[in-house]
Amino acid sequence: MMHPLSKENHYLINKKTIGLMKPGVTLVNTSRGGLINTTDVIAALKTKQISALCIDVYEQEEDLFFKDLSSKIIDDDKIQRLMSFPNVLITAHQAFFTEEALAEIAQVTLDNISKLNENRMAKDAPVMLT
Repeated sequence: MMHPLSKENHYLINKKTIGLMKPGVTLVNTSRGGLINTTDVIAALKTKQISALCIDVYEQEEDLFFKDLSSKIIDDDKIQRLMSFPNVLITAHQAFFTEEALAEIAQVTLDNISKLNENRMAKDAPVMLT
């Protein structure tokens, strides 16, 4: 099940936690962009504490992903810096295009519709964020 970004896990990957990782670690994030402090990850890439970064999510992705920006200047310096590294792979939030993820999204949506129809939509009903 997908879990939302929260104040408890926001910037879970930061200077301190990166320092606890084995030098030369490969970091992969397909969960939530806000889990990573991008400034700290850039610093760790420069020192080679992180040897490779693969991200399918980015904290400011709503401004960048799923849009044709080929004729625009991207003013997000952090994503531009990440894209300058040969050891960084960025995909545009494609990880949710799996059979399992789409089935989960469909099931939660149908469950929410059912609850709504029954007038019992819970305040804490799961919210699917893609």
